[in-house]
Amino acid sequence: MKMNKLTQAEKRVILDKGTEAAFSGEYVSNKETGVYVCKQCEAPLYDSKDKFQSSCGWPSFDEEIAGSIKRALDADGRRTEITCANCGAHLGHVFEGEHLTAKNIRHCVNSISMKFIPGKIHE
Repeated sequence: MKMNKLTQAEKRVILDKGTEAAFSGEYVSNKETGVYVCKQCEAPLYDSKDKFQSSCGWPSFDEEIAGSIKRALDADGRRTEITCANCGAHLGHVFEGEHLTAKNIRHCVNSISMKFIPGKIHE
């Protein structure tokens, strides 16, 4: 499996399960068409068509690319952590029941955990 070299800031979030500051990530307001891939292994995670404006401070998606995400109870015992199914990189958390979209789910993802590939949609 290909693994990209990570910066210290990327390691803090992706490997050490940290969180980037709200509204600081490069993809919070991105509205371009494309696909978001894992920063560590480049596995496709999310299509731009599933991204929505949640005003939470992090990129939000209401659906992942099939088979791309693993869910587990977070260390805090309250939230559900989401990780890349391919390499285990920490992405963020998933929340249900907020009624922000018809799918009633929000993947709250750290921008630093992803890389955006413009113009491409996962098939």
